[in-house]
Amino acid sequence: MHVGLLTAPFRKKKTFAEIAEWAAGAGFRALEVVSGPGGHIDPADVLKDDGAAVKKVLSDTGLEISSLAYYTLFNRGDGPEAYSKAMMDVLAAAEAVGTDCVCTLVGFPEEGKSKEKTIRESAPPVFEPLAAEAERRGVRIAFENWFATSLQNMECFRAVAEALPQPSIGFNFDPSHLQWQGIDVQAAVEEVKDRIFHTHAKDVTISRKHLARLGCLDGGWWQYSIPGSGDVKWGEYIRTLRRVGYDGVLSIEHEDGAVGVEEGFEKGLRFLSTYI
Repeated sequence: MHVGLLTAPFRKKKTFAEIAEWAAGAGFRALEVVSGPGGHIDPADVLKDDGAAVKKVLSDTGLEISSLAYYTLFNRGDGPEAYSKAMMDVLAAAEAVGTDCVCTLVGFPEEGKSKEKTIRESAPPVFEPLAAEAERRGVRIAFENWFATSLQNMECFRAVAEALPQPSIGFNFDPSHLQWQGIDVQAAVEEVKDRIFHTHAKDVTISRKHLARLGCLDGGWWQYSIPGSGDVKWGEYIRTLRRVGYDGVLSIEHEDGAVGVEEGFEKGLRFLSTYI
């Protein structure tokens, strides 16, 4: 297991090459790279040179790409057709730069449908062709379990597994989204163990004082934080990942407003390194 980072906080601040140089110097081993127009890797550029420029940066720094990150939703924005076309390009770019994973989102719940029903009815027409393309290219698609999307809890995980049984479809497992909901993180890892392709390392800090005053239906009683500064039981989590056979990246997703970008990533790396 090794520690990487999601490049999103560096958007408009550093280029891919600059991020890679900084990350390698800080001791990271992998980058989860925001992909798409305006991202740190644009598939159109990758496909022009078959990934040569990106692979040179990786060779120069000794880093790997754990995933191309395309966190867009098929049922928002320009719709399923545009999403599918863009994802096809991201999958091709992933193959070109030598990564076997593309992280994305399963979609928002649709009007008149539960989250599970949205997954079962609306996701397959979009993701079945993408799964076939991913498998053809030797790439896997990993849905992040961001609670605001249709992938909120374990029943939603089950809906994905049943509606999209293809071996190229799995999860980018983020414990923070489960922790504040009161969902058993370790049991969740055990349940989806064969389909964890990528993981996010993000903590969540719960204010018991605010929770007791506001109740769980209101907001403001939890916030995302750097690993080691919140309520996720990282020792148990990493042991459970190891027990089920996961030996990939812990990709730090920095959404902690209390600490700067570089400082937060470095703090998270120091903490997680004590476990791996």
